[in-house]
Amino acid sequence: MFYKYNLEDIRDRARAAFIGMAIGDALGATVEFMTATEIASKYGMFKEIIGGGWLRLKPGQVTDDTEMALCIARAIVKSQGWSLRAIADNFAVWLKSRPVDCGDTCRKGIRAYILKGQLESPPNEWDAGNGAAMRLLPAVLFSVPDGELLNRYIIEQAHITHNNPVSDAACLCLGQLLHMSLCGAEKSRLKRHVEGLVSRFPAFAYVPYRGLATGYVVDTMQTVFNWFFRGASFEECMIGTVNQGGDADTTGAICGMLAGSYYGMDSIPRRWIKKMDTRVISEIELTVERLITESPAGRMM
Repeated sequence: MFYKYNLEDIRDRARAAFIGMAIGDALGATVEFMTATEIASKYGMFKEIIGGGWLRLKPGQVTDDTEMALCIARAIVKSQGWSLRAIADNFAVWLKSRPVDCGDTCRKGIRAYILKGQLESPPNEWDAGNGAAMRLLPAVLFSVPDGELLNRYIIEQAHITHNNPVSDAACLCLGQLLHMSLCGAEKSRLKRHVEGLVSRFPAFAYVPYRGLATGYVVDTMQTVFNWFFRGASFEECMIGTVNQGGDADTTGAICGMLAGSYYGMDSIPRRWIKKMDTRVISEIELTVERLITESPAGRMM
């Protein structure tokens, strides 16, 4: 999957993808576990970063989606390369820090690493949550545009906690979409790629959209695909996604990385960036620069 691109364009899209992920996380966390009807009744159209929600967050505070992605990014930067053990070590430190939230499957996998040094969870038909997909962006950025490296990194990081063919399929498709988008692919090309996923795994079909936005990775990706392809801007994609409710921090985070990589930094509303935790945004800015510089794209320039 090689497209004509320039490194500065990739950098811009990569920044927008990571910042977009954090924004989607912080925006969606407020309405996580609410239904679309409940959101509409309380907020009308929910579209501001205000914190609160069941986790009682501060405005602009992120959750496990962004925090686990940063764990992966820090491991790559510190190791000056891909190190699965360094990633797992960071997950372990993060879990011991008592994070604001952590999904059950992620917690189980990380605890297995802490207790047994296990870097790959055993296959499990029930581990088809969205926890591996929500955090994969650093693997995408560090591998761009090398598809073989992408697939290897994505599956290795996923299997620390989620070893499931449906989760794997979602993660690979999302990672490949992000590579394409970072390198300038049009939405029509991205849509055809999703159609390929649906042909192999019909459960991911999102037309007609069923309106489910649970933590099941199929529901998550259906929601992201529906609103990403329906939206005409970063903001439209994000508002549609989080107003669906359910696992809104994660659907928001995943749609944020995809919409950010597609539309670029200029598309992200300044009012949202201003509401974010400045420490998180600063770390993302520095980390993205390192990941892209050390990626195949960066080394080729």
